[in-house]
Amino acid sequence: MTDRGQTSADIIKIAVLAVGGQGGGVLTNWISDLATRGGYAVQMTSVAGVAQRTGATIYYVEMAPKTERDPVFALSPSPGDVDVLVAAELMEAGRAVMRGFVTPDRTTLVASTHRILSVAEKQVPGDGRSDSTLVEEEIIKASLLSVCFDMEAIATNAGSMISASLFGGLARSGALPFDNALFEEVIMASGRGVDQSLAAFRGALAFDENAGRTEDVIEVKSEAGPARLLEEWNALLNTAEQVAPESRDMAIAGLRKVVDFQDTAYGAAYLQHVLDLQGLDSADQGFRLTTIGAKYIANAMCYDDIVRVADLKTRASRHDRLLKDQEASRDEIVHVTEYFHPRAQEICGTLPAGLGGWIEHSPKAFRMLDGLVNKGRRIRTDGLIGFGLLWFVSSLKPYRRRFLRHCHEQAHLDRLLKAAHDARALDYDLAVEVLSAQRLVKGYSDTHERGQSKFAKVLGALPLLQGRDDAAEWLRRLREVALKDEDGAALDGALATIASFVQE
Repeated sequence: MTDRGQTSADIIKIAVLAVGGQGGGVLTNWISDLATRGGYAVQMTSVAGVAQRTGATIYYVEMAPKTERDPVFALSPSPGDVDVLVAAELMEAGRAVMRGFVTPDRTTLVASTHRILSVAEKQVPGDGRSDSTLVEEEIIKASLLSVCFDMEAIATNAGSMISASLFGGLARSGALPFDNALFEEVIMASGRGVDQSLAAFRGALAFDENAGRTEDVIEVKSEAGPARLLEEWNALLNTAEQVAPESRDMAIAGLRKVVDFQDTAYGAAYLQHVLDLQGLDSADQGFRLTTIGAKYIANAMCYDDIVRVADLKTRASRHDRLLKDQEASRDEIVHVTEYFHPRAQEICGTLPAGLGGWIEHSPKAFRMLDGLVNKGRRIRTDGLIGFGLLWFVSSLKPYRRRFLRHCHEQAHLDRLLKAAHDARALDYDLAVEVLSAQRLVKGYSDTHERGQSKFAKVLGALPLLQGRDDAAEWLRRLREVALKDEDGAALDGALATIASFVQE
């Protein structure tokens, strides 16, 4: 009998879905090399997506045992006809299920359960994330066998890319007829980042789901620094012991943030605000007011200004992170270009309060300043001049409390605290919601201004709501509407509804 070649049942069909930067091409090359070393005929193709978060690249591999006749392979995957689906992110796995590439009678699914937020999710001012748990449950139901866990974390811990841990997940699944030693041989033959890739591969291969559920052991690092500052910091920690145990962890986290933003004196002011709120709180309420206050007072005190931006961009930790992100060693030359687009408002905010206020209230002076500064600038911070400029701006930190921006932010904090104290006299839950409204204020430049506008509108409804049994619920609804509302139209509609409802 003559050899008639492979049947479709002899061909193993593998689809890999990945976006830019996840190493989908590297993983596909490894799978192809694995097949070749294992004595299989192989073909790989790819169909590029439109952009990073509007379409993943689909890499497709078909392989079959070598015979006297060359097999005929397809160029792209077909719904219901995929043996192994590898997805580099949870939602990509969900999309593969929706497109029919994953079927319960055939497909082995290898997917990382970490998330890369889509553009649509990031556009929501509040929490626009989709429900990951639901997607994870559905993709497991849709597959014959699933190997799903956070492979990005394993790769990061190993100093490698997710392609290596996905390769380990593929070996773990047993879907391919090759020994694990052959998988490692392929990685070693790649010649770059071998040790890190092998560590990520073995980490995925040996992943213990139950071990991931145990409590993490947190290493508490001792503080280091000048003796005077350490003494002041320890004094603040002693003061923080006066905060109720239910709120203490949040207060200490806020204290660290505030001191890092400014100094220990600023931290002392923060703790005083928290303790003042605690005087209005009680154990019967679980000290919710104190806990919420500890969080949002810290956020209000740590605003983003030019000094803060310069401080963060000149820290050694940021330089280390950039090297790590670019996979560059300290021996390599790395160019760093920062993009800035300051407006006159930011410049005025970094001037002494009197001078900055005069410019803001002088239309002619403000227009002149805006014309000078309101343009995009690229500054090379890997050189002495560019870095020196940012370092000089960051060195203004001790004088921040004299600047106009700090006066504005302090006035905002005073309004927030006064509204919370006033509300507490009438309604505990309403006071909690007043403090939670600070969540609307975030970001930098015009983003911050929009948040401030929404905050003012939400708290502007307090006179209409005070005295009502459902006042706290209405304020919560207004905050949630504002978080999801980009242009403010929905918030204005909700406020109009409240006004008409109260009048009736």
